Amino acid sequence: MDFETLEALTVTRDGHVATVSLKGPGKGNAMGLDLWREMPGVFDALSADDDVRVIVLRGEGKNMTYGLDLMGVAPVMMGLLQDAASAKSRMKLHDLVLEWQESFDAIERCAKPVIAAVHGYCIGGGVNMIAACDMRVASTDAVLSLREVKLAITPDLGALQRLPALIGQGMTRRLAFTGENITAQRALEIGLVDELFESQEELFAKAAELATEIANNSPLVVQGIKRVLNHSLDHQSAEGRRYVATWNAAFLPSQDLMEAFTAFMERRDPVFKGE
Repeated sequence: MDFETLEALTVTRDGHVATVSLKGPGKGNAMGLDLWREMPGVFDALSADDDVRVIVLRGEGKNMTYGLDLMGVAPVMMGLLQDAASAKSRMKLHDLVLEWQESFDAIERCAKPVIAAVHGYCIGGGVNMIAACDMRVASTDAVLSLREVKLAITPDLGALQRLPALIGQGMTRRLAFTGENITAQRALEIGLVDELFESQEELFAKAAELATEIANNSPLVVQGIKRVLNHSLDHQSAEGRRYVATWNAAFLPSQDLMEAFTAFMERRDPVFKGE
């Protein structure tokens, strides 16, 4: 894969450690169509590269990601939602959810450990993304939120399947039901991140140190550990992701969702009616 032509990601290497950085083009590294297209190929390529033993995933600039790039995906989403009565459109929506899920499934199935370095805002799709990583470290300025409920969307990119193993059912439900922001310290307390660092500079340096420490171990053993740990989680999690794709294909096209998009465009709070 030609990493030089990527639009939403950059890939750099230092010894056996690869760093994948989100770079937009949406504001705050928002996740647009380029990211969904590029991420599976990037992680599959790094997984197959014997010179790469560990991957660090981060964002460029102040924030990891603002989550879904609503402006960037609006043309695709609005076209499907406006023709929601069509079975063909609902099938396309179902396939689109599965396609986007593949972006974070590629992180989980990657043979190499993936360390998420969380900084600034990590919203919505960002939490879905880091949940697919093997480890999560953060700077104290990090703010995390499973924000989809605020947009009248059921989170469908893996967070609902992966978070319970990390933070338990109760906290997963709270974050998903409320869409509230949590601080880095709170994320540490509930187990969403493993360690905090005072600055983004320290975060990136320590993430690189951790990656190097892992990379110095036997790569076959490290990859074996990941496979064994993933094995017990794979089947139930995969079934859950397929289920939510079917659910959103049926119920995502709603007046509440249209209200969420309209309110976003008009820069106002949405008024949901449950319709």
